[in-house]
Amino acid sequence: MHRSRLSTLLIDVAPEDAEPAAAFWSSAVGVAAHPVPGEPQFTGLLGAIPGMVVAIQSVQDEPRYHLDIETDDVAAEVARLTGLGAVEIAVWQGCHTMRAPGGQLLCVIPQHSAAEDFDRLATTWP
Repeated sequence: MHRSRLSTLLIDVAPEDAEPAAAFWSSAVGVAAHPVPGEPQFTGLLGAIPGMVVAIQSVQDEPRYHLDIETDDVAAEVARLTGLGAVEIAVWQGCHTMRAPGGQLLCVIPQHSAAEDFDRLATTWP
């Protein structure tokens, strides 16, 4: 058995658009934008969606939204999602990027939220 949960909404933008995007989204949803310590590609929008991480991510790719699913067993979660029809397209620093049926991107990442939040919000899978 393993557990997982939808943990993160990322707003992916080109590096030159990161600052204006952070200003826009922080004003649009009424929260402050904060740099993420040690991860300069991210600007957090703390409190935008309670219980979830919402952030602007600077990427060398097309603008898009993508979701992260955090889990206590990355291999098991990748296998579960593959069984549901997702296709793995990349692996980088423990993050497995997948494409869901319909074309949306999602990443499977190791658990990163506080243990009490993960325990409260995660689903247990057989």
